[in-house]
Amino acid sequence: MEWRDEGIVIGVRRHGESSAIVEAMTRGHGRHLGLVRGGRSSRMQSVLQPGNTLGLVWRARLDEHLGVYAVEPLALRAGRLIGSGLALAGVGYLGALMRLLPERDPHESLFEALALIADHLDDVTIAPALIARLEAQVLAECGFSLDLERCAATGAREDLIYISPKSGRAVSATAGARWKERLLPLPAFLRLGVAAPAPEPAEIADAFRLTGFFLTRDLFAPRGLPMPDSRRAFLAAAAKAAA
Repeated sequence: MEWRDEGIVIGVRRHGESSAIVEAMTRGHGRHLGLVRGGRSSRMQSVLQPGNTLGLVWRARLDEHLGVYAVEPLALRAGRLIGSGLALAGVGYLGALMRLLPERDPHESLFEALALIADHLDDVTIAPALIARLEAQVLAECGFSLDLERCAATGAREDLIYISPKSGRAVSATAGARWKERLLPLPAFLRLGVAAPAPEPAEIADAFRLTGFFLTRDLFAPRGLPMPDSRRAFLAAAAKAAA
């Protein structure tokens, strides 16, 4: 068995005296692990860092085996990201998000989003909004899409400013006025994407409150997992950097 792909490193652990097991989010093969022989050498340590993009050749006798990676550096971001507390926390959290996905299950759109975020992870003006959108995308890829296109009560497509915590569907200002204390705020940038104006800090906070609610309820809690500490660390670093 052999395939070639590109992957973003999301985790590395020691294996034996000199090797490492690399966990990567690949474009065509999903979250995939492989053994890198000599991965603990001084030459390889700077390459096998979370946040770096590698060219990967995976070989194994059988598809279900761990297999061996041959690696080629494509984008070595870790040297830049290591100087940013925001980026370091973000790299850890991105790995935790990707581990919600079944191993070896392709999600090319998530790979593309991850690559974009990795390029801007040390930029506090961009990274928080990108990660909030990624959280909503992970929910969708795992089968828990938020319906942000029309009002759950009236079907309207305008003035959608709330979301129902029960159904995950958007609610308009008029329809939700009576129940607003029970609804979650829906920031425009989550619904409109790149067409939305740059979000304010309060909108970022609302977005993470919204996505955090559904991530906890639908993905982390059913697995018996708490919300990752790396998420709290990233939000704290983002607040500090913004201030």
